Amino acid sequence: MIATRVAEPVWSLRDVHFQYPGAIRPTLSNVSLEVRSGRMTAVLGPNGAGKSTLLQVLLGTLTPASGEVRFQDRVLSEWPRRELAREIGVVPQGEAEPLFSAREIVAMGRYPYLGPWQRERPEDTAAVRRAMERCDVTEFADRWLSTLSGGERQRVRLARALAQEPSVLVLDEPTTFLDVRHEMTTFALLRDLRDAGTTVVLATHNLNLAARYADDLVLMRDGRVAARGTPAEVLTVEQVTAVYDWPVAVVPHAGGAPQVVPDDAPVR
Repeated sequence: MIATRVAEPVWSLRDVHFQYPGAIRPTLSNVSLEVRSGRMTAVLGPNGAGKSTLLQVLLGTLTPASGEVRFQDRVLSEWPRRELAREIGVVPQGEAEPLFSAREIVAMGRYPYLGPWQRERPEDTAAVRRAMERCDVTEFADRWLSTLSGGERQRVRLARALAQEPSVLVLDEPTTFLDVRHEMTTFALLRDLRDAGTTVVLATHNLNLAARYADDLVLMRDGRVAARGTPAEVLTVEQVTAVYDWPVAVVPHAGGAPQVVPDDAPVR
């Protein structure tokens, strides 16, 4: 029998604790987990569970009060920001709308590779074109970002991250404002990127799409990891009901992934 190779962790967190100034309780409490290379990991949980804060800790934009965060087996705080930006592409949840065209926004993804005042090179132009094509935003190239719908802006932000050609992609609620077609195509694109070797980490409220497309799930509640593992291991009736305080049933999708549906039975 040939042994299966276990994917190496891209991130390793150990006993991470974070509390916002003035908050009465921590947003993250004793969080320990690994994010494995070349896989898609979805972070799930109700509002206020700590999903977005966890992503910011992974990115180094928030520093935990205690615990350790390592990226590629190196303490995260030791990474120069420019070097980190070449490794990690980010699609944040909501951001200020700068007065630029869609194409100019996507081209910002090439900044980690350009020096001060350096002009765009042919390889940068090609990377921007590929990213816009993959996210279906080429037709918006010359339009101001502010004139696009919420879903169209979100696809432009994803194209900007892809233009970086990162080894890791981190997304906070990437399908917010998207219609059904673009919601599905976004998850399919993320899976294609995973298949090509990109490590994908996203926070999402869509349990069922996460179950169908992600390899690993992290289920959070009140700043703690309630469950982690494969979709089948995490999305059980007992665990989902406990985390969301709502009765659910779990049924198999045609492809085998567990799907969460409401259950009329009262919570006991």
